[in-house]
Amino acid sequence: MSKEYSNSDFDTETLTIDEEVIQDFAASLRGELVTPDTPEYNESRTIYNAMIDKKPALIVKCENAGDVILAVNVAREHNLDVSIRSGGHNGPGLALVNEGLVIDLSRMNGVRVDPVNRTARVEGGCTWGDVDHATHAFGLATPSGVISTTGVGGLTLGGGHGYLTRKLGLTIDNLISADVVLADGSLVHANNEKNADLFWALRGGGGNFGVVTSFEYKLHPIKNVIAGPLFWPIDQIEPTLKWYRDWLPQLPEDVYAFYLTAEVPGAEPFPDDIQGKKVCGLLWCYTGTADQFEKYIQQARDVAEPLFEFTPEMPYPMLQAMFDGLYPPGDQWYWKGDFVKELPEEAVEIHKQFAEVPTVKSTMHLYPVNGAAHKVDKDETAWEKRDAIWSMVIAGVDPDPGNVKKIKKWGRDYWEALHPYTLGGAYINFMMEEGQDRIKATYGKNYERLQNVKAKYDPDNFFHVNQNIKPG
Repeated sequence: MSKEYSNSDFDTETLTIDEEVIQDFAASLRGELVTPDTPEYNESRTIYNAMIDKKPALIVKCENAGDVILAVNVAREHNLDVSIRSGGHNGPGLALVNEGLVIDLSRMNGVRVDPVNRTARVEGGCTWGDVDHATHAFGLATPSGVISTTGVGGLTLGGGHGYLTRKLGLTIDNLISADVVLADGSLVHANNEKNADLFWALRGGGGNFGVVTSFEYKLHPIKNVIAGPLFWPIDQIEPTLKWYRDWLPQLPEDVYAFYLTAEVPGAEPFPDDIQGKKVCGLLWCYTGTADQFEKYIQQARDVAEPLFEFTPEMPYPMLQAMFDGLYPPGDQWYWKGDFVKELPEEAVEIHKQFAEVPTVKSTMHLYPVNGAAHKVDKDETAWEKRDAIWSMVIAGVDPDPGNVKKIKKWGRDYWEALHPYTLGGAYINFMMEEGQDRIKATYGKNYERLQNVKAKYDPDNFFHVNQNIKPG
């Protein structure tokens, strides 16, 4: 990622924009235009997954919606491919585009909280850490993911699930409205009353329909949670996973726990004698009272004796940031996902077969997406898999590029073995570039409706650097 190169590395015949236009473009921006000759170019094209090494022709660091409109217009007029970058966490690197234009929203990171009406207006370049910091001051939160450095835009537009999903639903179930720059350069407001078809599609349809410059969310009185990991020895995966599949779906919505396989990191707060051990376990987030939580964690202890527990009461943002140190930007990432409704004996056996992760950062998670998320109908938002109990991710992760083949092979083999026991589609934020069949399977009966919305708002498929839904 540190290689230096200039415009000579590009096939300039493919670019339809000349230097004078670029200079006028840069002068018109409130933000900054970065080109391959700009000193900070290499830093600006670096994203979360270090496996990605794309070389954009232009990177527009937008300061406001006006910059976004200008960037969209320039790209459209000069036939440049466009990608949209919010937090840069997208696995296949769809935040960047080779020889095209990147609309980088990271400078648009303001959050305005209305504590009376319990809402937040969030700019499209925010991370969830930005949101948590602003909302926690008022004892409020909205459902998001599990890493605070994740971008608000990508997570929300993909649907959004995390620690509060069983209690409060998906992120999109808490979205009130959005401001969107369309392919023609116009800025529109979308909610349940205005541009309602676009608002429907934004809730799970990804970045197919425009650049969202701001989101408005419902907030809820969540300040502290009881949370943290519980680990069992990896040889206990069969009894604990069988117990978990039957136990979790029946629990009150205050109880959230995702199932994991992992290797214990060589760092605090983990004791020296378990560092480096392969484990299975739970990551808890409980929003009820401490005395009731004791009942649920004891049920986990009764299945198998834990190697380790760390489940104090903590501020919700602390839980959100718990994995940030373990997973900083710059690792090699390869992940595969699927929605899961049932875990038959055959699936449990496959999980047992692949339980020992290949590297210390590699992991498998089964995230619950039931509870409050099941109270929304399949056709109420673009997210169609409302009958899924879990959103599974198999993530091969390592800082060493030399281990890429190893983590890819583990991830692919694991996923291919399990895929027949899943619902077929996947959370789009857990997909690499996997083709149209996977996208269609993800959206099911909602796919044709999404194509129609795409045809209305982006008939030429201007926004196609994404998990693309082609116009109907």
